[in-house]
Amino acid sequence: MHLDKCFPREVEKAKENRTPVVIVGGTVEYHGPHCSYGCDTLVAQGLIEKLAEKKDIIIAPSISYSPSSWAVGDDTSGTVHIDEVVFEEYVFNVFMSMLSAGLRNIYVVIHHQFEQENLMPMTLSYMKAAKRATMRYLEKTKGQGWWGSESYKDYYENLGGGDDPFSWIKVIPTMSTEVQNATGYDHAGEFECSILMALYPDCVKLERLGDIEHWFTKSAANANAEMGKKMVELSLEYLEKTIV
Repeated sequence: MHLDKCFPREVEKAKENRTPVVIVGGTVEYHGPHCSYGCDTLVAQGLIEKLAEKKDIIIAPSISYSPSSWAVGDDTSGTVHIDEVVFEEYVFNVFMSMLSAGLRNIYVVIHHQFEQENLMPMTLSYMKAAKRATMRYLEKTKGQGWWGSESYKDYYENLGGGDDPFSWIKVIPTMSTEVQNATGYDHAGEFECSILMALYPDCVKLERLGDIEHWFTKSAANANAEMGKKMVELSLEYLEKTIV
């Protein structure tokens, strides 16, 4: 079920059931001559669409324009980079709207720059915005001093559970460290091209590798759908267990 195709009745049901609401945190970023600009968005999107076939989730519209960074290509490369401070304020407002609407089980799923689950600027922007929005919402609805009030005397017993407000929004990778170690992880190389090929074969054109040479794209010549299918399978197992 897609949020932008829902009606109030479906949203009310999702709130009652704490149905996971999943946002793909994507990018528009240069991935060499052979890989589409939306690679990071598409990998996460494709996995979430497959996850929706296995369990009840609501897929919110993806966020593609983001802090991609100029690390791979400069500002003529086609990458769209949004300054982290500007972006954080944008997603803060998205989260505030969702919390105000009563949604309490929100996941942001990211494929971009999440090697070994290291926290890079885009991921940190989402995480900081999530905590800011949660704090602001609680102060807005419960007043200052909410945490110190008697109504939160069981705060520590509820940590990590559904009644823990700081678990309302979670930011997670498409591929956990364990999944990455079991297969591989790179930028526009053998592994990223393989998983994209398995999900969206039209978005990889290996015959264009020779258009321009990059150290990070050389291994893409070894990309194959079989490897991609294994990566998809392991990623889905992790996501199905994590998004609850």
